[in-house]
Amino acid sequence: MEFRAWYCFGDLLSNAVVALLTALAADALFSPDWSMFTAMVAAMALGMAIANACCLLVLMRCFGAMEIMLPAMLTGMLVGMAVGMSRTMSGLATLDHVLLALVIALLTTVAVWGLDQHLSGEQLPQPAPGNPRQRDRQAQE
Repeated sequence: MEFRAWYCFGDLLSNAVVALLTALAADALFSPDWSMFTAMVAAMALGMAIANACCLLVLMRCFGAMEIMLPAMLTGMLVGMAVGMSRTMSGLATLDHVLLALVIALLTTVAVWGLDQHLSGEQLPQPAPGNPRQRDRQAQE
């Protein structure tokens, strides 16, 4: 994955947009009349459909297909499941569902970045161990 500013912004933006749209759609569609399991599965499919539509129609052109598709689909599924289940069992406000969705989007983005770093074997630059003054003294001796 690219870690340049434009692609990082694209990851965050695409996940936030997908999370927001999925949360609003799930909040509008589901009610306490639904079974929790049925709402979870239906909202997961709804989140995948919203993520797919957003990525295919708008976001892929700007940020690249492989860069945003996996995190956006994962965000859509997780937000759909969380908001769909929450909607069936509690009377949370729409704003609460939107905030939950944005937190899930941020956590998904960070998790995908971290997993990509781990699997690709790329390491971020690490500072040298020890105190810099001790290293300087040891180098002089």
